[in-house]
Amino acid sequence: MPSLIIGLASASLIVLNTLIGIVPMLILALLKALLPVPALRRRCGTGVRWIARCWALANRRILHALTDTEWDIRGREHILPQRSTLIICNHQSWVDIPALMELMLEKAPFFTFFLKRELFWVPLLGLAWWALDYPFMRRYSRAELERRPQLRGKDLEITRIACDKLRDRKVTLINYVEGTRFTQHKHDQQQSPFSHLLKPRAGGVAFVLSAMHQQIDTVLDVTIVYADGSVPSFWHLLSGQIGRVVMEVRAIPVPDALREGDYQQDESFRAAFQDWINSLWHHKDQRITALRQQAQG
Repeated sequence: MPSLIIGLASASLIVLNTLIGIVPMLILALLKALLPVPALRRRCGTGVRWIARCWALANRRILHALTDTEWDIRGREHILPQRSTLIICNHQSWVDIPALMELMLEKAPFFTFFLKRELFWVPLLGLAWWALDYPFMRRYSRAELERRPQLRGKDLEITRIACDKLRDRKVTLINYVEGTRFTQHKHDQQQSPFSHLLKPRAGGVAFVLSAMHQQIDTVLDVTIVYADGSVPSFWHLLSGQIGRVVMEVRAIPVPDALREGDYQQDESFRAAFQDWINSLWHHKDQRITALRQQAQG
């Protein structure tokens, strides 16, 4: 079929699937917010996540049925079911999200993304993410922080509150450490030392590990590479125009000394943590180069 027909069919079925799931999800989310009994609130939260998992599985089946994208996953044995996991990942496209769903669905606890605040306004999905307790992060520019220094550390406080909500269950936390999608313009503006990556933001990872150090059993470093070297749009995925997506997973041991320090106040701890994250990012940058060369060879 022509890509236009495939794309319209995929989009229509995914929208229908979303409309079917969003109403019961929001009803349960409202009950969770209003009910005074903690046990009932937990049951409502479980119901919200069950609906979301069914929605994600149905979307995956739609894409598998209508498109021919090859998901080349390496290192999947590092994903351990029923264990809380923190995933750090490079970020290039909206396609990264369904790519991680392809990787993690039915293999790990349901995922929680750290999202930019603006994504709350995405029709339907913003409400669904709110119902799932996804933390909406706001990034402040350097100019804003200079004008309003009281905002310094506010994003990390949001991370702490979000982690508090997740303490009573197994989770898969997904953190796009660059904080935004890669573009060449952003890369040049940052004067990034990496060839394929923006500078990593270490604070969010540090705060998650500190807030949930007894709950996070595993840190997984996921590298996503689109085999043809381009950065696809979500429409390319819906319309079957993505040939192969390579995802490489490796388990990362976290030094004990980096689990519980004070990232905001302790300068030596902050420097050590940033050095650790930068070393991971240098390795990831090299792997992206190697994986692209393999794909083109």
